[in-house]
Amino acid sequence: MPNTKSAIRRVRRVKKQTITNRLRKSKYRSAVKHMEELIKSGKKTEVKKYFSKFQSILMQVAKSGAINKRTASRKISKISKKLSK
Repeated sequence: MPNTKSAIRRVRRVKKQTITNRLRKSKYRSAVKHMEELIKSGKKTEVKKYFSKFQSILMQVAKSGAINKRTASRKISKISKKLSK
């Protein structure tokens, strides 16, 4: 248990941050899964439409710090390579 007043406040703050980070990571994972499903289905037009939104979601999550910026870039790069084939 935290003893000092600042430590108590910090615990409350960390709880809030944990909740928001979980939401962001969930958003990130679902975007990646959705993109993979679209690629497997072979619907090129839907994939191209969703790709810009996919990039946006990943960069938003990376900007907030829930995932690393390089991780997001790597995911985007891999998906774009799959699209170019």
